[in-house]
Amino acid sequence: MCFRWQDGDAVHRAMNPPGILHGIRVLDAASWVAGPAAATLMSDFGAEVVKIEPPGGDSYRAFANTPGVPQSDLNYPWLLSSRGKKSIVLDLSVPDGREVLIRLVRGADVFIANYPPARARKLGISYRDLAAANPRLVYASITGYGETGPEADKLGFDINAWWARSGLMDMVRAIDALPSGSAPGMGDHPTAMALFAGIMMALFRRERTGRGSRVSTSLLANGLWANGIFVQALLVGAAFQPKRPREHARNPLANLYRSRDGRWFLLTVTRDDREWPSLAHGIGRPELLDDPRFATRESRREHAAALVAILDETFASREWSEWREVLAAGRITSGPVARLADVSDDAQARAAGAIVPLQSEGRPGLATVASPIAISETAQRPPSAAPAIGEHTDEVLRAAGYDADEIAALRSRRVIG
Repeated sequence: MCFRWQDGDAVHRAMNPPGILHGIRVLDAASWVAGPAAATLMSDFGAEVVKIEPPGGDSYRAFANTPGVPQSDLNYPWLLSSRGKKSIVLDLSVPDGREVLIRLVRGADVFIANYPPARARKLGISYRDLAAANPRLVYASITGYGETGPEADKLGFDINAWWARSGLMDMVRAIDALPSGSAPGMGDHPTAMALFAGIMMALFRRERTGRGSRVSTSLLANGLWANGIFVQALLVGAAFQPKRPREHARNPLANLYRSRDGRWFLLTVTRDDREWPSLAHGIGRPELLDDPRFATRESRREHAAALVAILDETFASREWSEWREVLAAGRITSGPVARLADVSDDAQARAAGAIVPLQSEGRPGLATVASPIAISETAQRPPSAAPAIGEHTDEVLRAAGYDADEIAALRSRRVIG
């Protein structure tokens, strides 16, 4: 039996106008962040996404209750990873649950999962299993460490596989400092972009060939890609230079400085000879241009510690709001080290569509982080609330051809919730 899911009611269509991916059906059977975030990108551009959750719901729903994370009566991590989706509860560990999945797969375009390869084979939901039911299916898999090799079935979060294993954790720490943890989802979200790109290429290939395919990526691969410049240097045998403290920066004009009000900012002067005179005049220190220690790029770097000390003293004399205008007037590349509290009021982020309003009944004024892609003449669907556990189970199964008695029987056997 083959079917196409129904589009839902008029209210749903009115709140979620068609996008470039309208008509694409996605089964999101992944848990936590990277896989679901890739599905969120597809939902934002009009795809119909059904979130398949195990009995009790995706364990990521409880992340907001983790000690140390910001507290709110709104489940904000779940909102970000599951907005605009439908939710069904389906037990894939039992044969009846797998049969329901196969029926859904026959009408789907994309299946997203993050099961280790051995686990997917044991459940009978590997690419080979599902492609037999739907040869046009794009099967997208996200793992911690890759699909092959001795650690293929090892579980991994982004802090382990993306941040620590890739060398990023070690490379960014200061001299003699302890390794620093990553922000929640810091590696998951860029990994989601890679999975999303793979899915879209597979859909493009399907347009040409009529056949589905298997797409995969891993947190480790994306961490290595994020740290690609240093990893590539290592792979060609480059000689690494020892780290230096900020006060002895190799390029004093590309360094961290602090203003009078305690705001850290980055000075990023890469075209030294062109921009150095503008900087010296702008900060009110034209005499530095006559100092032989700072006359050339090479001499400035040779006397970096002395120049850093002078710039430290100078920048500490005025507030960041003043320096921002001075540096902008001189066309000197710079930017603040934003405090997290600054982000929600970032006028540029909102004007550029990176932070957008969230449709939420009874909660006016909320916003969310938009998918970081813009396509001309193609609007993203306005973000809406994330679903409750199993909120759409009956709706999705009815669209798949199940009648009321069959749904009741599945629920009585605890196959669905």
